[in-house]
Amino acid sequence: MHRILRLSFFLMGLLVAAGSHAADAQKPTLTTEDSLGPQVTQPIEFPHYRHAGLRNPNDPTNSDPNKGGMEIDCQYCHTYARRSAVAGIPPLQKCIGCHQNIESVRQKPRIVELFKYWDAKKAVPWKKVHDLPDFVRFNHERHIKRFIEQQNRPTQEACGYCHGDVKEMTVARRSKPLTMGWCASCHQKEHPVTGEGGAPIGNQAYWYKFQKPAADKSGGEIKAQGPNDCWHCHK
Repeated sequence: MHRILRLSFFLMGLLVAAGSHAADAQKPTLTTEDSLGPQVTQPIEFPHYRHAGLRNPNDPTNSDPNKGGMEIDCQYCHTYARRSAVAGIPPLQKCIGCHQNIESVRQKPRIVELFKYWDAKKAVPWKKVHDLPDFVRFNHERHIKRFIEQQNRPTQEACGYCHGDVKEMTVARRSKPLTMGWCASCHQKEHPVTGEGGAPIGNQAYWYKFQKPAADKSGGEIKAQGPNDCWHCHK
């Protein structure tokens, strides 16, 4: 009886191991692209390259819809970026406001699909691409004010640092890791913290061990220009 039970457990173990091996064999090999998250399929394949891409120098009037972009500023569609934490998705009315007057592309499959949602009085169910965990808080407004309004950097450069070269994309693809270490490395580089005498203290110990900045000669604490406390990003 004991031999039969042992044999049964042995056979069960072999079956489980074989099943596990087969499942592992079916798993796709992770690539650099996969490590950035899933490639999102949108209900309409929105051509960012056409809207935000550079104009064709050989077609200054932009009359050929298949060549060159329109250099539309990111903030024209993502209007909330400059005044709230989220960039926002443009309402369907904004898309229709342009395309109802552009007859040259009215019968293109993407535009036909766009008007189907409009006629049905339904919003396009766009899917979020740059999705952060619920416990992470990122504020677009603060970054837009600093890099675009204060430093006068081009919009595509400022937005592209986190979102990649969107003007070359069709459907937006996550191209940066957006991890805590990646964000912290940017603040460490862009916002060096110095103590008395100008000695830099914005090192790994400062960011990850919560080492407080040194006091200046007047006794006041020197603050970083970026978040130096968990509470800033994890509220």
